[in-house]
Amino acid sequence: MTIERRSFADKPTLAKELAESVADRIRTAIAERGTASIAVSGGSTPGRFFQALGKTKDIDWSKVIVTLVDERWVDEMSNRSNALLVNERMLQGPAAIARFLPLYSGGDEPTPELVAKTNASLANLPRPFAAVILGMGSDGHTASFFPGGDTLTEALSAPGPALAIHAPGAGESRITLTLPYLLNTDGLYLHIEGEEKAVVLDTALSEGPTEAMPIRAVLRSGQTVTVYWCP
Repeated sequence: MTIERRSFADKPTLAKELAESVADRIRTAIAERGTASIAVSGGSTPGRFFQALGKTKDIDWSKVIVTLVDERWVDEMSNRSNALLVNERMLQGPAAIARFLPLYSGGDEPTPELVAKTNASLANLPRPFAAVILGMGSDGHTASFFPGGDTLTEALSAPGPALAIHAPGAGESRITLTLPYLLNTDGLYLHIEGEEKAVVLDTALSEGPTEAMPIRAVLRSGQTVTVYWCP
């Protein structure tokens, strides 16, 4: 495994530095391919990073596509919706003209399984991603790859793009991009904060089964993972 660990004194500094690195990836992808797509995580950690990236002015945001690495099966206006977080924190100001592809947008879809299978916009999403930014839970999950997930094995191996997953620790049902789909990227980042997460990462880097700590599948993927961490 190839892990590059970058530590920062505080959350604002981390957010600024991560945003600058991702912005560079976006600009490079636009210059080389005419468009750039990124996949971002939700939850409580990335809010500052979203704001910092969304304020970046020297990006042609009209050529940027933003999607999520996973989504909770909740109403799109729920405060637990990752899509709502991205819309409120990133897709403002200069970034407001970017194209956003949610994994689930509410409405009459009957099941997360059906939505995951029929999300044609994901199948046609330009790749490789310019950047994929993952988070990590204290149980060692990332995206919605939870220990005990009913489709975890498939989520870590299927070509994708998306899959429904149900797990005891997930709360709601989830839709997640599969690991092989996410690994098709120019830059793979892991954004974690707090001393507890540093301990979890060290444990994940030790020997042990992937099923117990699914973040290990990312760390053992053979791709360079750049870890951004602060206390």
